[in-house]
Amino acid sequence: MASRLPQHSTLRRTLPVTASGFIAVGWLLLQALVALPPALAQTQSTEDEFTYGDFLEKVDEGQVQQVDIDPERGIAQVRLKGDSDADEPRQVLLFAGDGRNPELIQRLRQQQVDVEIQSPGSGGAIAWFAANTLLVVVLVFGVLLILRRSASGAGGAMNFGRSRARFQMEAKTGVQFEDVAGIEEAKEELQEVVSFLKNPEKFTTVGAKIPRGVLLVGSPGTGKTLLAKAIAGEAGVPFFSISGSEFVEMFVGVGASRVRDLFKKAKENAPCIVFIDEIDAVGRQRGTGIGGGNDEREQTLNQLLTEMDGFEGNSGIIIIAATNRVDVLDSALLRPGRFDRQVMVDLPTYQGRLAILEVHARNKKVDDSVSLGAVARRTPGFSGAELANLLNEAAILTARRRKEAVTMLEIEDAIDRLTIGLSLTPLLDSNRKRMTAYHEVGHALITTLLPHSDDLNKVTIIPRSGGVEGFTQSLPNEDLIDSGLYTRNWLLDRITVALGGLAAEAEVYGDMETTTGAGSDIKQVTTLARQMVTLYGMSDLGPVALETMDSPVFLGRSLAPRSEYSEEMASKIDQQVRAIAHHGYNRARHMLREHRALIDRLVDRLLEVETMEGDEFRKLVSEYTTLPEKSFAKSGATP
Repeated sequence: MASRLPQHSTLRRTLPVTASGFIAVGWLLLQALVALPPALAQTQSTEDEFTYGDFLEKVDEGQVQQVDIDPERGIAQVRLKGDSDADEPRQVLLFAGDGRNPELIQRLRQQQVDVEIQSPGSGGAIAWFAANTLLVVVLVFGVLLILRRSASGAGGAMNFGRSRARFQMEAKTGVQFEDVAGIEEAKEELQEVVSFLKNPEKFTTVGAKIPRGVLLVGSPGTGKTLLAKAIAGEAGVPFFSISGSEFVEMFVGVGASRVRDLFKKAKENAPCIVFIDEIDAVGRQRGTGIGGGNDEREQTLNQLLTEMDGFEGNSGIIIIAATNRVDVLDSALLRPGRFDRQVMVDLPTYQGRLAILEVHARNKKVDDSVSLGAVARRTPGFSGAELANLLNEAAILTARRRKEAVTMLEIEDAIDRLTIGLSLTPLLDSNRKRMTAYHEVGHALITTLLPHSDDLNKVTIIPRSGGVEGFTQSLPNEDLIDSGLYTRNWLLDRITVALGGLAAEAEVYGDMETTTGAGSDIKQVTTLARQMVTLYGMSDLGPVALETMDSPVFLGRSLAPRSEYSEEMASKIDQQVRAIAHHGYNRARHMLREHRALIDRLVDRLLEVETMEGDEFRKLVSEYTTLPEKSFAKSGATP
């Protein structure tokens, strides 16, 4: 609490402290201006050759014709005999009291000098009026400047309750539906929103009501924000866009005020679209989770619920929100009447990835030999943003290598850079390099020999950033990725492939010479085997789900994990996980032991070229043994 108090006090004291400081500076400036003429006079008199001594000497010699004395300033304007009217009179700084000294005046009159003494009233009154007028002008200007800055500042106290939504009256987002590819199902559902905004009578005549709110749900980078911009661009209506985090401030009530202000502006411009990005920042479940509720966030959410479906209707206002955390949203926000419809924006399939690549390849020089279809097949699980980044990285590599167009080599290198890491200098240590080669050949050979594993794409011993000294890359089956349905045979083969590197080290160097390079492989095997036992029912324990999918602690979730089984069952689960892992390890060692000569041949070739493509690897393997027929063809047979 103590660390937050200074923020409040600083904000409240900004205006008076700044104003008082400005007044003080203005007063000092005024004093300097008032005192400026005498100071200038003193400076000029010191720099003028006609001094006070010269003045008295000229008086005694009778060369002075006229003297004008200013007693307030202590200055005398002296005109000598023989001076023309065009000549400037000489200025003399008198000593203190000489301006009204009768002896000096008598001395001048004895020499028949024309003496004129200015009246002290007129000059003082003018100076006083000018000084006070200047002070008032400076103070008024300072106060207006301070108020203007306070009102227009990003965190100013005068605009806390105003909405920060970006507003585009003509919805010139520059995005149309044709610019959004790979999410055709979501686009089709949102076509109804565009049709309602363009022609609402089509729906109202049959008694249909357009959803008041549409919630876009999907993983990061799938195009939710881009889709909202396309809706506004297609409909051609006013478009308000704001992030959920911009509603929440440290002051209670500010977020609710901004919600009211946003909907007030939207009603004035209806029909329109209000887009709230990352709505989970303000729409989390109320009153639960770590530390209890949050007053400011909950008041903002309550005001949003009221505006969306309260006593006042928001006719013509369609709210579109985006989130990738739908599981943490408050249930009142998801009920019909508020967000009536949830549109899933999933990761693109093969056809979707191909369409996205074609969109982002429009403004890039791509060589004719590049097959975007092959790139789409190489990138299962990539989102639209990742595919755009992929082509951009390939274009950067092309410019760095001083090529005129992007080739397949740059795209392959960009994929490896994004998925594995940046390539480093090849290893020079022969022993370390050979052991890495045996490890990677173990993975690659098991992948090639197992009937239910994925096809091998490449194997390399060129190190990558992040401590990766080599890797084996497979081409995931498209049907498995899209459907999310994995067979038990595929899972067991995947575990065997993951343990192939450790098995190769043990077969060649012995159990006591295995390295820590298989650490990530063992972790992957343990996770996958435990899921087979506790989630998928693929063990001797039977078809029972003993655990739930792991998820972070969200608001509204329990802090302590709840036990779904007894200690006896936990022991049986551990036994089953170990049994699956040992089965895969023993299976890998047996397969590698039978092909010991082939392993040495593959390692020698890999040390020679450092990177082997899948076709070359399979060709060498086919010289020693018969390749199995994969259970899933590339054409797309379902499991």
